[in-house]
Amino acid sequence: MADIIQLLPDSIANQIAAGEVVQRPASVVKELMENAVDAQSTSVQVVVKDGGKTLVQVIDNGRGMSETDARMSFERHATSKIREAAELFALRTMGFRGEALASIAAVAEVELRTRRPDDEVGTLLQINGSELAQQQPTACPAGANFCVKNLFFNIPARRKFLKNDSTELKHIVAEFQRVALANPQVEFRLQHNNVDLYSLPPGSTKQRIMALFGKSMNHNLMECRTQNSIVNVSGFVGKPECARKTPGEQFFFVNSRFMKSPPLHRSVLNAYAKLIPEGYNPPYFIYMEVDPAQIDVNIHPTKTEIKFEDESAVWQIVHAAVRESIGRFSIPPTIEFERSVDFDIPHFPRSAPPPSTPSTSITKDYNPFEEERSHFMAPTQPSSTHSPQQIAIPSLIGTSPSASTGSISTAPDHLSPRFLQVRGKYIITTIASGLMLVDIRRAHIRILFEQFTGQSNAPIASQRELLPRTVELSPQQHVTLIEHLDELSALGLDLADMGHNAISVNSMPTALQHAEPSLLIDDLLLALGEEAPADIERSIRQRIALSLAKAAAVSGTKTMTHLEMQTLIDQLFACTQPNISPDGRPIVTTIELAELDRRLKK
Repeated sequence: MADIIQLLPDSIANQIAAGEVVQRPASVVKELMENAVDAQSTSVQVVVKDGGKTLVQVIDNGRGMSETDARMSFERHATSKIREAAELFALRTMGFRGEALASIAAVAEVELRTRRPDDEVGTLLQINGSELAQQQPTACPAGANFCVKNLFFNIPARRKFLKNDSTELKHIVAEFQRVALANPQVEFRLQHNNVDLYSLPPGSTKQRIMALFGKSMNHNLMECRTQNSIVNVSGFVGKPECARKTPGEQFFFVNSRFMKSPPLHRSVLNAYAKLIPEGYNPPYFIYMEVDPAQIDVNIHPTKTEIKFEDESAVWQIVHAAVRESIGRFSIPPTIEFERSVDFDIPHFPRSAPPPSTPSTSITKDYNPFEEERSHFMAPTQPSSTHSPQQIAIPSLIGTSPSASTGSISTAPDHLSPRFLQVRGKYIITTIASGLMLVDIRRAHIRILFEQFTGQSNAPIASQRELLPRTVELSPQQHVTLIEHLDELSALGLDLADMGHNAISVNSMPTALQHAEPSLLIDDLLLALGEEAPADIERSIRQRIALSLAKAAAVSGTKTMTHLEMQTLIDQLFACTQPNISPDGRPIVTTIELAELDRRLKK
C-alpha cells in the first residue's frame, strides 16, 4: 500500500499560513506599518485604493534592506528580530514570526523597492503568488516601498468574501489608528483613492489622540497614571459625559503593542460604575509598560492577544488607576466648612437712625370660606363633553394607518376606562378570553419601523431644521454615513457632506424632532457597523429604520392618556406583525381567565 503522507509545496503552505495572518487588506496594512516602525522610520505613508483590494502601498524612510535581505524577507520564518527561542520573552519589536511577508506574497502581487542609506543603488523585487517574477537593481529613496496589488487574486473564494470598499476601509483605518497611537513620535499619512484621510505630524500622545479623533478630545480626556513593580500605567481616559454607544475609541497598548483584552475592558467599565448608562463605552487610551519576561505575545498569529503572568493583579491595577483618575478630575463641588470666608456686611454709622419695624395691614372682614362656599354653590352649566368629539391624534404616536384624516372619533379621557397603564411601561386591557398586556415601547418601535420601511400606508413626514447642526466624525464614520446618504434621505433624514469629516443635519423625520442629532448619528453608526447585531436577511434600510424607530419611540416612563393608549393599540394591530418587535422580542401577551381563576382559587 502506497504512503499517503507528503510535504506540502511552499506555495501551498504559504497560502495556508496567509489564512491566519492575512485575513483582509487591513491585515496587510498592519504588518507593513509595523515593519516600517521596526525599521526605525520617522515617516510612514499608507496609500490604499478600493478599500485595499486593488492596492495597498506602504512607504517608509527607515533602514531599508540589502539585495540579499530583500529576497530573504519573503521566505517563511525569515526574521531579523530573534535568533533563539529565549528571545521570545524579551521582545520589544512588532513583527518577529517571519510569516507576514511570505503570507502576503502568497496571495497577492507584491513589488518591493528598497535601499539602505549607505547604498548607492537599491533593489527591485517582484513576487506574484510566491513566485519570483523579477529581481534587479534600481534607483529609489532610502527606506522601503511595498506595493501589494490585487489581494487574493489567486484565491477567488477568499476574495469574494471581502466586504464592500467602505467596510474594508474602516478596518484599514482601525489598524492605522492603532499603529499611529502606539508611535506618536513617527509621522504617519493615510490616503484612500487619492484623498488624504490623515496627516499626522510627530508629537505627544495627547496631540496624536486629538489629531486622530478631533480637538474636542482635549477637553474630554483625563490623565491616568500609576507606577508599581508589576506594571506602569499611563495614558488618558474619557470623562463620563463623553461616553457613547458606538465603540471605537477604546485602546490598550502593552510595550507599544496594541492588544485586545475583554477582562481589562470590563475593569475600565467597572471603574465607571453608575457614572455612565449601561451599554455605553467611555473613550480610553491606556498604555502599559511591563517586563517582557512577564508576558507572552506569541499566542495568536495577529499578535493582538497577550497573556500576562499575573492577569488578576494587572486587572486590579488598571481598575484602580482609572478609578483614581475619575475621582481626581471629576470631583463634584463641595462646601468647605473649615475655610475662612470674609462676609461683606454693610456698615452703618453710629449716627444713623435705627431701622424701623415693618408694618402690616389686616382686613378684619375677610372670610376665605365665603369664597370657597360660593364656588361649590354655583349653578352647574350644561356640558357637551358627554358626546363624542373629534380629537387630534397625539404627535407622540404619529399618524394612524386606520385614520388617514389625522383624527379619530372617541370619548374624552374620563369616559374611556378600557385601558390601564402600569408604571409607564405596559398597557393592560380586557379581551374576551381574559387580559391583554402590551409593551408600550416595543409596540411604538414596531409602528415606527413599519412606517420607516414603507410597510404601512402612513407617509414619512420630515421637518427642516431651522439651524442645521454640524456633527464631527472620524474618517471611517464619515465614509460610512456618506455611503448611505440615499437610504437615509428616503427615511426623512437629510445629511449633507461638509468636508473635513463633518456632516450637516438639515432635516429629520418628524417623529425624531426632539432627538439630539449627535446621539442619533451614534445610533445610526452602530446600526451600520459590521459588528452590529444584524442578520444577513436584514437590509440596510431595515437596519437604519430599526435604529431610527428605537431613537423615536417613547421611553418606558411616559404617562399616556387614554386617547394615546387607544391610538397606540389601533396602530399596533394595523401592523403586519403586531406581536413581535423588529428585533424579535414579544410585544403582546395574554392572561387567560382560567389562569386568573386558578390564581384566585381558595
